[in-house]
Amino acid sequence: MTPSQEELNTTEPIKEEIKKEENASEAQEQQHAVDATTDSEAPKSAEKTYVVPGTKEDVIRRMSELSHAEEIADKEEIELLKKRYYRLRYEEVAAQREAFINAGGNEEEFEPKADADEERFKAELKLIKEKRAQEHERQEKIKQDNLKKKLEILEKIKTLSSSLEDTGKNYDAFRKLQAEWKEANPVPAENATELWKNYEYCVENFYDMLKLNNEFREYDFKKNLEAKTHLCEAAEKLETVDDPVSAFHQLQKLHQEFREIGPVAKDLREQLWERFKAASTVVNKRHQEHFDKLKEAEKDNLVKKTALCEKIEAISTDQLRTYAEWDKVTSDIKDIQAEWKTIGFTPKNVNAKIFERFRTACDNFFVKKNEYFKQLKASLNENYEKKLALCEKAESLKDSTDWNTTANAIKDLRVKWKEIGSVPHKYSETIWKRFTEACNSFFEARGKATASLRQNENDNLETKRGIIEQLKAITAEAKDEGAKKVQELISQWQNTGHVPYRLKEKLYTEYREQVDRIYKELNLRRMSRRAENIKAQATAAISRGGDAMYRERERLFRMYEAKRNEIQTYENNLGFLNVSSKNGNGFVNEIKRRIENLKNEVDNLRKSIEDIDEKAKTDAQGENKEADNVETTENKD
Repeated sequence: MTPSQEELNTTEPIKEEIKKEENASEAQEQQHAVDATTDSEAPKSAEKTYVVPGTKEDVIRRMSELSHAEEIADKEEIELLKKRYYRLRYEEVAAQREAFINAGGNEEEFEPKADADEERFKAELKLIKEKRAQEHERQEKIKQDNLKKKLEILEKIKTLSSSLEDTGKNYDAFRKLQAEWKEANPVPAENATELWKNYEYCVENFYDMLKLNNEFREYDFKKNLEAKTHLCEAAEKLETVDDPVSAFHQLQKLHQEFREIGPVAKDLREQLWERFKAASTVVNKRHQEHFDKLKEAEKDNLVKKTALCEKIEAISTDQLRTYAEWDKVTSDIKDIQAEWKTIGFTPKNVNAKIFERFRTACDNFFVKKNEYFKQLKASLNENYEKKLALCEKAESLKDSTDWNTTANAIKDLRVKWKEIGSVPHKYSETIWKRFTEACNSFFEARGKATASLRQNENDNLETKRGIIEQLKAITAEAKDEGAKKVQELISQWQNTGHVPYRLKEKLYTEYREQVDRIYKELNLRRMSRRAENIKAQATAAISRGGDAMYRERERLFRMYEAKRNEIQTYENNLGFLNVSSKNGNGFVNEIKRRIENLKNEVDNLRKSIEDIDEKAKTDAQGENKEADNVETTENKD
């Protein structure tokens, strides 16, 4: 209840004392307000956290929401969305560049595709900027209007302070002006301090001029107590608010209201302020702890991101030799990049630096990968040209009927094919199919052509096995019949055709062992008899002497020369044979055996000729001696 003018006039003796007390209380309240401000400003502002969109479409969608929302978007979120959009665009272009290079393109010729989303993005950004500009203009106008209102309020308070008529009415008007003053917020920052000082001066001057009595003052204290108690309760409830940042901002508003409410009774001032300050301390502590945790989390994130940087930097591309190895490491790096995205922010002073380090490490790897695949592409193309040449060679041989020579040539081509490395993937299947078709075409044709030949070879195999068995049955006791049988079997062997190649050498070895055995047992005797016959004929001719001996010598000499010529022919033939092939080993051994037999016969013939020559020499010496004797007798006579 507002006191009447009469009640005010009856309290004149104590007005001066009230004035002194009021000034002291207001000074104390202002000091408390300053303390509260200081207590609530650490830290002064809180950072909001925003959801980072995963795609450009998500960015544009969020921009659209902000551009059409009633409230004005935070500048920090707009900057975050801009950076995110252009980062996603950068990654999009990098992916296009990598795909272009991997497809064989020249990096210098790369041109990114036009950004189909950029026009929409810029349109939404423009709307937001226009909206923010409009809001800024509106806020500035509001501040100017509020400044104008407060200046008018100050003038009205000054007017009330100079009028002592109807004090109760003036007080009501003053309280109303105070309410209007509180509502007229905000004002331009450059005018706020001076405006507040003028307001305090006018309020103090009003109270001085008003000279309220004790009852009126108690009434004012009571109202102020109720208001400040309500603020204390509101501050205490902030402890239960889940979001410490939101609680902190609400506390700032409560402090502003607390400062603007007038003083309370002196005995309650300290108690009330301590209550409000205690509630503020709880909120501020929670707010500080929240940001301390954020800082610790950011430090942990820095450790994790540093480890990821070191992990990529430790990768040695010098050890990567195959596509599979490069692909494995690429997959590992993409996993690391995905892990990076799951880690939150790092401290502001290193956030950009650690990201740049990570990006550089990734870029360095992909640059080296591109260089490797450029070289690989050149190598693959070179291998393709080599294999293309092998295809053309195989196709030129596929219709050949020189089965053995061509088969060996194609086998050589297959060996060379395996020695050549990979070709570009797009040609791999086609060129392999072309090569195998040419090779298979030849071998299928050879298979059809040699089917009957293989049957003949199997028949010949059975025949030659039978010859070997017959040779095994011939013993030394067979004598002339055995020698005749051997010659028949040798002739039959020579007239029998080829056998399967894989059994040829083994079969011939068995055959040769049996023939050699028989020669040792039979042929040496026959050769001995032949030598004895030659020697006997030479001895008979020597005994007959004269022309018979000389005719025998001429016959033996002709045989001697014929055998030597035959040896020479065989030895010349050996020079034309490919002794390195299994195909020629058996035949070579047979020729060598014949040469050895001929040399034995030549030795026997030479000995017989030497015997005749020795006899002729002896006869000549005898005739000379007889002639000497005759000449001596004649001389004596």
